Amino acid sequence: MAHSSGTIEIDVRDKMVGRVASHIASLLQDKHKPAYEPRLAGTTVVRVANVDKIKFSGKKMEQKIYYKHTRYPGHLKERSAENIFEKDPKQILKIAVYRMLPKNKLRARRIKRLLFV
Repeated sequence: MAHSSGTIEIDVRDKMVGRVASHIASLLQDKHKPAYEPRLAGTTVVRVANVDKIKFSGKKMEQKIYYKHTRYPGHLKERSAENIFEKDPKQILKIAVYRMLPKNKLRARRIKRLLFV
C-alpha cells in the first residue's frame, strides 16, 4: 500500500473479495484518518490493481447469485458471480464495496473514488 496525497493503492492479488471490500469501504469513508467525520464524504482515492486475480472462498464463484430487478412485474434478473467475473472482474468488487458503504446520500460520491488500474 502506497500513501501519497490522499491516494491509496491496493494490490488484491490472491485476497478474498469480502475482506478487501470491507477494507476499501472503510478507506473510502476516511475512517483511517484521525479527523474522521461521518457526515463528510471523505477525500481518499482508492486505486485497485490485479482485480482479475481476486479470490472467492469455497464454492461462491459458482453458487453466489446477484439479483437485479428492472421494476417491471416478473423481471427479476439473476446472474452468478462466475458469469459477472468472466465479463468484468471489476464489477464484483465494486458491487461488494458499494453494498458495504452506508446507505445514504454520500454513497454515490464515495464509490466514484474507487478506481481500477
